Amino acid sequence: MSTAAVTDRRPSTLRGARLPKWSPWAIAAGSVLVAVAIGLAAGLTSRIQWGLIAAILFVVGTYVIAGRVEGRRQAKDRIATSLVWVAFLIALVPLISLIWTTLARGVHDFNLYFLTHSMGFVADSDTGGGIYHAIIGSLEQVGLATVIGAPVGVLTAIYLVEYGRGRLARAVTFFVDVMTGIPSIVAGLFILSLMLMADMQPFGFAGSLALAILMMPVVVRSTEEMLKLVPNELREASLALGVPKWRTILKVVVPTSIGGIVTGVMLAVARIAGETAPILLLVWGNAFINNNPFSGAQQALPLYIYQQYANSSGSPAAYDRAWAASLTLIAFVMILNLAARGIARWKAPKTGR
Repeated sequence: MSTAAVTDRRPSTLRGARLPKWSPWAIAAGSVLVAVAIGLAAGLTSRIQWGLIAAILFVVGTYVIAGRVEGRRQAKDRIATSLVWVAFLIALVPLISLIWTTLARGVHDFNLYFLTHSMGFVADSDTGGGIYHAIIGSLEQVGLATVIGAPVGVLTAIYLVEYGRGRLARAVTFFVDVMTGIPSIVAGLFILSLMLMADMQPFGFAGSLALAILMMPVVVRSTEEMLKLVPNELREASLALGVPKWRTILKVVVPTSIGGIVTGVMLAVARIAGETAPILLLVWGNAFINNNPFSGAQQALPLYIYQQYANSSGSPAAYDRAWAASLTLIAFVMILNLAARGIARWKAPKTGR
C-alpha cells in the first residue's frame, strides 16, 4: 500500500468536532424542562427536588452529548466545568433565598420611624418602637472594638512579615491561628470572668473588648497577606538609599498595601457586627437609649433581633421588628463590603499607560 493511501485515511485536521457555544445553555434548558416533567409526573411538589433532578440531568446530559460529539477526553473537561457551575448555583440558592426572605418580611416595618425610635416605652407585644437604641449601641461597640483591634492586628502583621524571626514569631503565628478558630462565646466568657473578678456590671465597652478579640486574628491574617504582596524590590531600593527600616515600612510598604489593609479591616468589622453571644453575656441589652458605652447596659442589633424573635410568642409586631432589624443589619454589612471594595479599587496601585 502506498504512503499516499495511508495519508488519505488520516484525519485532515488536528481539531475534531466541537459543540457550539450555546450548547450548555440548550442542555440546561432541556434539563429543566425534563426535570419539571418528571416532577409533575411523579407528584413532586418541592422545587428543590426539581432543581436537583435538573442538576443531575444537566451533568449527565453534558457528558453524553460531549462524549458523542467531541470525544471522551473533552467530555471529561466539560463535565468538570458543569459540576463547578452546579456547585456554584447550589451555593447561590441559600444566599438568594435568605436575602429574598429578609426583604419580603423585613420591609413591612422598615421605615424612618423604625430607625429613629427606641423600645423605651413599648412592650414587646405592642406595635411601634424601633431600633435607634440598637443602632447607637452597635456603632459604639463595633467602633471601639475597631479602635482596639485594628491597630493591634496591623502592628502584629507588620512584626510577623518585616521583623518576625525565631521562636517568638512562630509562637505569635501559632496563637493567631488558634484565635482565628475561637468561638465567640469563649471570648465573651473570658471578658465575663474578668468582669466578675472586678465586680463590674454589664456595659457596652465589655462587649467591645470581646469583639476586639474576635477581630484581631482576622486583621492579622488579611494584613499579613497584603504585606507579603509588596515586592521586595521596593524595600531593597529604599534601604539602598539609606532609609531606615522603620521608615521604609512606614513610607513604602504600608502605603503600597494600604488598600488591602483597609479592606481587611472593614471585612473584619463586618464579621464582628453580627456577633450575638458576647453581647448577650456582657452587654445584656437595654430598651432605652444609652449613649455611654462605659456605663450601664446597652442594646445592639444582633441582640435586639434575638430578643424580639424570642419574645415574639404569638406577637406579630415583635416578629416583624425582628425581621426589619435583620434587614438593617444585612444592609449595614453590605455597605461595609461595598465600601471595602471601593477603597481597594481606589487605593490599588496605578499602572502607567
